Amino acid sequence: MHEPMSSDALAPARLRLGDGVVDLATREILMPGARGARRVTPKAIGVLRMLARAQGAVVGRHDLLAEVWPDTLPTDDVLTQAITQLRKAFGAGSVGAEAGKRYIETIAKGGYRLTVPVEALAPDPSQGVPPEGAWVTDPAFVAVPVPVPHEAPAPHRGVALRRGVWLLATAALALVAVVIGGLWATLESNHLASDAVAALPGPAPVNRPYRLITSAVGFALSPSLSPDASMVAYAASDETDATHQSAILVQTTSSAVPRALSRPPPGARDDLPAWSPDGREIAFARWEVDGACRVLLVAATGVGDEREIARCDGSDLLSFDWLPDGSGLLFGTMTGVEEDARLRILDPVGGHWRDVDYAGAPGDIDFSPQVSPDGRWIGFIRNPQMGDLWRVPVAGGAPQQVTRLGAELRGWAWAPDGQAMIFGLRVDSESRLYRADIDSGAVVDLGIEDAQMPSISPSTGMMAFVHRRPQFGIFQVESTSGEWSRLFSSSGRDSQPTLSPDGGQMVFTSDRAGRFELWWARLDSDASLRPIEGVRPDTRQAPAWSADGRHLLISALDDGNAPMILEVEPVSGRISRLPVPGARPAQAVYGPDGVLFVLEEDREGGTSLVAYERATWQPRGRLDGVSQVRFDAARNRVLYTRLDASGLWEAPSSLEADGIVRLSAAVPSRWRYRNWTLAADGRVAYLDASPACWSRLSHYRIEDGVLNADAAECIDPMLRSATNGFSVNARSSYVSLASEDGSGIGFMPLPSARHAQWGFFKWLISMKNKAS
Repeated sequence: MHEPMSSDALAPARLRLGDGVVDLATREILMPGARGARRVTPKAIGVLRMLARAQGAVVGRHDLLAEVWPDTLPTDDVLTQAITQLRKAFGAGSVGAEAGKRYIETIAKGGYRLTVPVEALAPDPSQGVPPEGAWVTDPAFVAVPVPVPHEAPAPHRGVALRRGVWLLATAALALVAVVIGGLWATLESNHLASDAVAALPGPAPVNRPYRLITSAVGFALSPSLSPDASMVAYAASDETDATHQSAILVQTTSSAVPRALSRPPPGARDDLPAWSPDGREIAFARWEVDGACRVLLVAATGVGDEREIARCDGSDLLSFDWLPDGSGLLFGTMTGVEEDARLRILDPVGGHWRDVDYAGAPGDIDFSPQVSPDGRWIGFIRNPQMGDLWRVPVAGGAPQQVTRLGAELRGWAWAPDGQAMIFGLRVDSESRLYRADIDSGAVVDLGIEDAQMPSISPSTGMMAFVHRRPQFGIFQVESTSGEWSRLFSSSGRDSQPTLSPDGGQMVFTSDRAGRFELWWARLDSDASLRPIEGVRPDTRQAPAWSADGRHLLISALDDGNAPMILEVEPVSGRISRLPVPGARPAQAVYGPDGVLFVLEEDREGGTSLVAYERATWQPRGRLDGVSQVRFDAARNRVLYTRLDASGLWEAPSSLEADGIVRLSAAVPSRWRYRNWTLAADGRVAYLDASPACWSRLSHYRIEDGVLNADAAECIDPMLRSATNGFSVNARSSYVSLASEDGSGIGFMPLPSARHAQWGFFKWLISMKNKAS
């Protein structure tokens, strides 16, 4: 049996396997004659690590599954898919596909083995260090043992900080630094292993508190636990399916093989399963290719026909859940061709609707409603683009705001005792789970990375959630040829690429160096790439350049996680915090003649766009309900989107109401309010998706007060686009695309408040490390 290596083993950064070169850090395989390196998934590179360590010996399928897919019960299919991916990579270029198969041999009823020599590659110190990202194929770079530092744990991030706690963290960090320094000195004095390939480590042991109970390639989303938490229903789709078709699957929470519950027609998308309180039925939504939307009911056993209980045609936002007694389904605001009331209850037998009687402002969107375990409260997300958690008595009345985040919330659920709300929140480059206490409003990090869309069983306290860890890269797409290439290669998450007005500079956000930062580069010089020290970007809005390209404005987070506006001079790295009067600025752009346009949030979840005279910070104009703004300096006009409706608006730079024109009623969609930008020639570019293209870039011209379609191009039919931030010029588009994606369902007991506090403390320490 092949024994797994210790996580303390030393490993080379690159390997030569036969004629190919493998970069373990970026997971790329380069073969002679290939057009470029081919990237494989983390699981595939984990399999390759084990085979390389064995140096031609057979590694059993059981051993590969146990080490590369820990804490799960995967099927053999996932291993077969990883081997197939590796063989395709080794078959690229002049060696041919059949040679790729010969690199990895299948041993019947045994496992797999490599059939080519394995050599560790590393730079010869006397020859210097090759450029970052360069392939080490020159004979001057010889095989030597290469030490690999231990990877630091991913930082835990919280939402509220108190200055006094920083003093404790500082003292603790000083002690930690001393201990780490001593350990590092000990490690440095150890003798390096003489056989680098034999010392190649497998994946490090994972001490995560959850199990992944799904293992298929693609996306598993929208989990719903049965009342006793023994089963989970979820929507599943294949990431390679250009039609986006998905079905509802059901499986036990002990990782058994799932069974299909729904039977969607070709091209249809089934989603949002909701388990009835008695465990007998599951409600779900179906979107069909002709635009029809239906809410269906099916027996949890899968026996019998699907039954339609409601129509949702034209809806671009749909959410519902069962009442605790099973007498009806509670729906949130159903947007579409005709806007319906906010919270409503449907009798699934008689088909009758009744409204929940509660107060709200015109235009409010109340999303994802759920009744508390004691049946007294309805919780929901209000205005989910910049949302917060609210609750209202089931009998109706005045809503109460629970959180004041103005953030991108990704699913939520009641804690079993009804005293807290568990929710997903995008922080920096990832989504994490948090707990919001109802009485105090305190928010703490549960310490679960890359997690969203929780579902909690009130009777058992068990929780299912979506575990998703995509990797995003920045791609340049030529407008004329359609050819695209990746910029600034890394294994991190690069997003929000923002081009300077002259097209010569770019800033983007990334966690490529282990922490979330703002990066800058000149496009004509790869060597110029560097982070802007002291900036932790706010992911909700992209930066905005000045007209001369010397400065930019960016919404960032301070040490207390409060939003602020920074002005950055990228070339010098100089940073200044602007004294914006509003307490929660979300975006700022340069206006005319010393005016800054600042998008601010109020404590009730609304927003205002304010035009400030920068010299005095006196307001010169105001618009309410704005979600994003751009300034067209050549035409002295403001373009903006709104929270309460889809479309694009134009206003004079004074923001006077008399000059406002609605340019479009459909583009951008209110949910893609960050996916548009303004080109130098005044055109509007919009990034969305269609059944035939997952990343479609459309161009529009503003003529006579109307947004008219100009042209559209499919950036890539199979890759998923980032949710915000892209740039265009006359020659190219710069878009953040998923270089790999997919999701699974995690399962675990809901962490206690004590564990949540500890997760918050660990996040505090990590944030202090960032500041130092």
